[in-house]
Amino acid sequence: MSNRLFQGVIHQMRDAIDRVIGIVDETATIISCSDLTRIGVKSEYLTLDLNDGGETFVRDGYTYKPFGARMKPEYAVFVEGTDDMAARYCAVLAISLTSIKQYYDEKYDRNNFIKNVILDNILPSDIYIKSRELHFSGDISRVVFLIRVVSSNDISAFDVVQNLFPDKQKDFIFSISESDIVLVKEIKAGIESKDLEKLARSIVDTLGSEFYTRVVVGIGTVVVGVKDLARSFKEAQVALEVGKVFDTEKSIVAYNNLGIARLIYQLPTTLCEMFLQEVFKKGSIESLDHETLFTIQKFFENNLNVSETSRKLFVHRNTLVYRLEKIKKLTGLDLREFDHAIIFKVALMVKRYLTANPVKF
Repeated sequence: MSNRLFQGVIHQMRDAIDRVIGIVDETATIISCSDLTRIGVKSEYLTLDLNDGGETFVRDGYTYKPFGARMKPEYAVFVEGTDDMAARYCAVLAISLTSIKQYYDEKYDRNNFIKNVILDNILPSDIYIKSRELHFSGDISRVVFLIRVVSSNDISAFDVVQNLFPDKQKDFIFSISESDIVLVKEIKAGIESKDLEKLARSIVDTLGSEFYTRVVVGIGTVVVGVKDLARSFKEAQVALEVGKVFDTEKSIVAYNNLGIARLIYQLPTTLCEMFLQEVFKKGSIESLDHETLFTIQKFFENNLNVSETSRKLFVHRNTLVYRLEKIKKLTGLDLREFDHAIIFKVALMVKRYLTANPVKF
């Protein structure tokens, strides 16, 4: 659509500017020109100039002026000639075309519309009208993936994700910060959580194994239509933040699988502190050393089974019983009793939450 938009402007300008004028894209291919026979011609000598910035430059008897809305220029306008007048024409055309494209993107670009919905930059009453205008079906299921770059190589994670999901009519990809990439994926109705996690795993593995870029992925819930995409996005944000507190080793965190961690995350810190004080009346949780905490963790992982836990820890059963008695003496909680174990498990999570002091949305 941009090509047709640009060609319409160039066609109107050709009589006012009595020179050959046109536009090349970031691959240095002519996409619009007053000389129609040149459309589609590519120059091998312009790509570096386009990537180097927005300064005017001269090549083979033509003056070029890069322009575009991104950090790197997406296009360059060119005018026949290397004189001052050619440079002025280029500057005026670049300004005009940038404004026209920005207006077009805001009004007609589907990707930009989805981005505005996600970021709550559009009124709820306008979403339905705009959805119909851009031909969005009201019964399509979609889900938001928030991909956060933790450590990266020189490769652009955004470009990699775009290549993984090339269908721009169904899937929408955009950056919201230097480290955060949003993928809005169209999915089949009734898809299971494990399938969404498998899709997220393919993103994590591709970026990690092929491009040495470590990312974590938060997955929101599946929504129907466009209006609730903002909710799915916020859920993906919460999933990453909660995962950073409670599941630090996980690279994929789904909002649906947060369980009790989501509940704790929503509690006021003052209430959490009161809970810890009530639970540990006899002694502080800080009185437990690293070995004891590790024993507790393994005990929980093995479903409070003394024999199985002692086997996994490579200790005698009586040694484990001694440690559990020590914990009971320090805290007043017997982890062999189910109710006490639940309280202790929640208390450990609350303590971790208070220590992390996460940012809430």
